[in-house]
Amino acid sequence: MVRPEARARPSPAAPHAGMTGGMERFLWVCLGGAVGTGLRYLVSEGAQRAFGNAWPWGTLAVNLAGCLLMGALMHTALSTASIGPTLRFALGTGFLGGLTTYSAFDWEATAMVRSGAHARAALYLGVTVVGCFLAGLIGVWAARRVLGA
Repeated sequence: MVRPEARARPSPAAPHAGMTGGMERFLWVCLGGAVGTGLRYLVSEGAQRAFGNAWPWGTLAVNLAGCLLMGALMHTALSTASIGPTLRFALGTGFLGGLTTYSAFDWEATAMVRSGAHARAALYLGVTVVGCFLAGLIGVWAARRVLGA
């Protein structure tokens, strides 16, 4: 029997192709999600205490960090055998899925628009979308540098 980690790697375009599920993987994803969610809460609370609540620093911080880490994780997982599918799901879907938050990002931007802060909302949208995209690219670049691949 071939271990799931020893199976051929799926292409980046089809990250779930050839994956088998199972209760163990599900529980690892749940555990990762719980840890990521807890960390998101701590970062958001810490950012609000440090910088105030005039700008959603905590959400921006977790989304930028999550995109950077996702880029590094996925490059490493899909180009080496060092991260198997179960760990990739636990870290990517679980931990990083719990850490990052599109729903909070959306609500914060919506609240800015509703309060008439259109320029602030546009800036927040731009910084988040462009910043997260660049953070993901930096994560891939960093993983390539570390792995030499």
